[in-house]
Amino acid sequence: MCGIVGAIAQRNVVPILLQGLQRLEYRGYDSAGLVVVNNQQLQRERSTGRVAKLSAISANISSHLGIAHTRWATHGVPSERNAHPHMSNNLIAVVHNGIIENYEAMRTRLTAQGYVFTSDTDSEVIAHLIHSHYARGNSLLVATQTALSELVGAYAIGVVAADNADQLICARKGSPLLLGVGIEENFIASDVSALLAVTKNVVYLEEGDVAEISLHGYRIFNARGEAVERPLHVSELSNESVELGEYRHYMQKEIHEQPQALADTLEGVCNSQSLIPGIFGAEAAASFAQVKSILILACGTSHHAGLVARYWLEEIAGIPCNVEIASEYRYRVSVANPDTLVVTISQSGETADTLAALNHAKETGHVHTLSICNVPESALVRLSKLRFLTRAGPEIGVASTKAFTTQLAALFLLTLLLAKQRGRLSVQQEQGHLHALRHLPSAAQAVLNLEPEIAKLAERFADKRHALFLGRGLHYPIALEGALKLKEISYIHAEAYPAGELKHGPLALVDKDMPVIAVAPNDALLEKLKSNLQEVRARGGELYVFADAGTRLQPSDGVHIMQMPEHAGYLSPILHTIALQLLAYYVALKKGTDVDKPRNLAKSVTVE
Repeated sequence: MCGIVGAIAQRNVVPILLQGLQRLEYRGYDSAGLVVVNNQQLQRERSTGRVAKLSAISANISSHLGIAHTRWATHGVPSERNAHPHMSNNLIAVVHNGIIENYEAMRTRLTAQGYVFTSDTDSEVIAHLIHSHYARGNSLLVATQTALSELVGAYAIGVVAADNADQLICARKGSPLLLGVGIEENFIASDVSALLAVTKNVVYLEEGDVAEISLHGYRIFNARGEAVERPLHVSELSNESVELGEYRHYMQKEIHEQPQALADTLEGVCNSQSLIPGIFGAEAAASFAQVKSILILACGTSHHAGLVARYWLEEIAGIPCNVEIASEYRYRVSVANPDTLVVTISQSGETADTLAALNHAKETGHVHTLSICNVPESALVRLSKLRFLTRAGPEIGVASTKAFTTQLAALFLLTLLLAKQRGRLSVQQEQGHLHALRHLPSAAQAVLNLEPEIAKLAERFADKRHALFLGRGLHYPIALEGALKLKEISYIHAEAYPAGELKHGPLALVDKDMPVIAVAPNDALLEKLKSNLQEVRARGGELYVFADAGTRLQPSDGVHIMQMPEHAGYLSPILHTIALQLLAYYVALKKGTDVDKPRNLAKSVTVE
């Protein structure tokens, strides 16, 4: 979603702001802007399109204080007039992530007071509202605190005033924001990656916090206006980890990082001789002993990970599991079960719908909560009783790759621990699964070695407009994920179905122009899948089959076989996912789309 960077320093902050925005481009945006304070005046530049365009028009600007923003349109079309920062009477400037729900009422009130609105956004009301309190003689801090008390919705904001070159105000509620701490210079950002070039010392603001920042320090106040201390963290991310390096796109880089990401995620487990609940938190053993069912809440790709986990949890652990889309869960009447473990999954840990679903689950009486997340200091992790941190590292490409496969690895560990706790995992079985997990990074690398063959296969999709993905059982969610990846980055319309559902409608779509991609693991459903594939061929459909060793599927006219290196049993979904990621990547490459920043999409969905 939208990105924020702000800085106050003894040096020119404009290059810092622009570099920070470039680091946030992966979040998705349609316009960008910055404002600086100079000689008691606000100097603003805004543009549609990429940050590079903003950099070009900001080349001659210099200042010691400024805020900058990349916008992903919600209220108002992508345009320069709707781009941030927004200003009020050339005195107050604001950048904002989130959505103000009562902006229409506030806009009416402020218009009646004589304020003139120049954009269609909800964010502009924040600038005018702060100005209305600042003009009465309040400090910038108090004016911001008072204005925020009147707003309903989610926000992360940065605020500067033309007549105050020594102060930057920021605040957060429902949208992430952090402080970067330097030596006689301080910063704000919506993501730590934006600040890695200037500092690794960060302070994560809590819900409702407002911070007053100067050259020499900062003060933080909670939602009640009380001065509070928040812990200082040293980020483990490196500047190099968010660089593209030798790869053409971040997505390609992150696909290739999966063997290492899996190894890092599983490091603490694979070096042990047995599984212990403590990997999910100090209270995990007690919670696991009490839970009798699982509820998984997630969105998008993370929801697909949950769907895979349902097969594992019910078959291996023998525990009932329900998987819900987080954005739908809290808008229906559900029956709370105190014996349910609520598992939330998110790459960023700041996904607005997933956070809201977790809060709703807790409010309705669920006490056992577990988050699986890639960001240790995220809101989701802080809200959960138990947690498992995937170690995928920063994921820049909008289409999730290594975050998804490490989520699957974490969910498989959860399955094994619950199976062990319930007496359904013998010592021999436990050792067998641990051996498979230790081998998983090597198996993932073997799939990556197929890249040239998959790239060649992708050339056949250059002129296609639709695609159908098929999978059965454990691999049906992988078909869903494959279809999602293809549509996200190549803009080919793609759908996924359980292969057994072909005769219940999807066969009507099949013809020579509709490629059908099938996930064909060497498992108990293979023979049934082969029958489904024959149904496609009988109707002239072109088949692209990702087949495990031992399936005995042979290429023929209209049947293209991508031979996978091995069958990984329960872990097979992870390997097939990597192959489908490569397919989507090379199809997008062939079609010439913006792989890392697909149109209309954002990396971290921090608003509802």
